[in-house]
Amino acid sequence: MPVDKNLPILIVDDYKTMLRIIRNLLKQLDFSDIDEAIDGGMAIARMREKKYGLVISDWNMQPMTGLDLLRAVRSDAALKDTPFIMVTAESGTQNVAAAKAAGVDNCIVKPFNAETLKARISGVLGTF
Repeated sequence: MPVDKNLPILIVDDYKTMLRIIRNLLKQLDFSDIDEAIDGGMAIARMREKKYGLVISDWNMQPMTGLDLLRAVRSDAALKDTPFIMVTAESGTQNVAAAKAAGVDNCIVKPFNAETLKARISGVLGTF
């Protein structure tokens, strides 16, 4: 099934440059409904206001990590089915294993490009 390019996407990162990079990559892939949050608390608040078709979150954030955000999303009945991709700078197997155990749909290791992002989104949502 083809990916809906009008699908609302929430990107979560406490580093503004990374938010801009991911937004630009998503625009290259023809997504247009893109919101941002600079921490996990803001992300949860946004997710309670609007139904997102995908969350792309950084792992390493304060005060709530991406893993904490993922666990909060998966434990919330209204949000638990939201597709979730984790972005991490550390490719360590323990991070990926922890994210998988918490219910992540896919992981991306930094640095990455539009093709990698497209492949991970396809793995979660369907074909482009």
